[in-house]
Amino acid sequence: MSIDVSLLARICEAPGAPGHEKAIRQLILAELDGLADEVSTDNMGNVVALKKGRSSKKKVMAAAHMDEIGFIVTYIDDNGFLRFNPVGGFDPKTLTSQRVLVHGKKDILGVMGCKPIHIMTPEERGKNLKIDDYFVDCGRTKKDIEKIVSVGDFITRWAPLEEMGDCVTVKSLDNRLSVFLLLETLRKMKKSRKKPAYDFYAAFTVQEEVGLRGANVAALEVKPDFGIGLDVTLAVDVPGTPSHQKVTSLGEGAAIKLMDSSVICDYRMIAHMKAVAARNKIKWQPEILGAGGTDTAALQRMVPGGSIAGAVSIPTRHIHQTVETAHKKDIEAGINLLTACVAELDQGKWAL
Repeated sequence: MSIDVSLLARICEAPGAPGHEKAIRQLILAELDGLADEVSTDNMGNVVALKKGRSSKKKVMAAAHMDEIGFIVTYIDDNGFLRFNPVGGFDPKTLTSQRVLVHGKKDILGVMGCKPIHIMTPEERGKNLKIDDYFVDCGRTKKDIEKIVSVGDFITRWAPLEEMGDCVTVKSLDNRLSVFLLLETLRKMKKSRKKPAYDFYAAFTVQEEVGLRGANVAALEVKPDFGIGLDVTLAVDVPGTPSHQKVTSLGEGAAIKLMDSSVICDYRMIAHMKAVAARNKIKWQPEILGAGGTDTAALQRMVPGGSIAGAVSIPTRHIHQTVETAHKKDIEAGINLLTACVAELDQGKWAL
């Protein structure tokens, strides 16, 4: 298992709430140096790197979103505590005891607070907490906090990457793991000196967590013939979950998406991915996700006539928490599968 854990850590730990992806975008642009023939950034902040293929008859686009779920400051109370709205999907119970970064005139540390159980009434103890029950405590007075923070500033979660057995755990593997995968695929292409079958557009998209917004724009611009979404997927292989609900399992390989709530993957792309995995002895598992969607839907639809679309997903436990966990072997399998799929697209059977 040889993945660059140090690079993955830097990618995951960089802040980038939807619409405020500057820090992670700068990191991506730095890492792209020398890996592509052309690199461009659009008005929304998407980064698209072109790796020219053996043929320019077709266009291939793989998309990994760079944004992470976060919050926006809505109010500063008389004691300096911050109230906020979520930007992206949150399960409120995951906020308890979390550290955050508030991105004001400078980044400052804060902690998520709520009413302590010691002074809750019996009725309150039996209720699930809501987003409105939480506040951010930065350890500053209203006067001091207002020198740094304003309504409209963004907040992201803070949790550094740690290795845990054969796994890595950190906030925002969703979807920085796929940013890492896409960068490492380009790096692998460069090292092998083997060009992709067709012109390959590696898209690092924005604002996926609030509705695939960046991918819509990027797909409209590139107009790919083939689209490959890259994201994490649920691994619910944990105690208390029936085996038929686990979706995927850690350590069983990269996932080939069959469908989710936003997309039914093209059967031709599914067949191609399976064939590529078999030829290259890459471990994989099928993914059917009952709820949730990815940039794959945008790549499939936001193109005149549609694209032939599929997705490579990385099984991940505890998604949308600060302890998201993935297996190194699955990450490596994802890199190998994407690289081979793009290199061998000219071997696929694409007739309807």
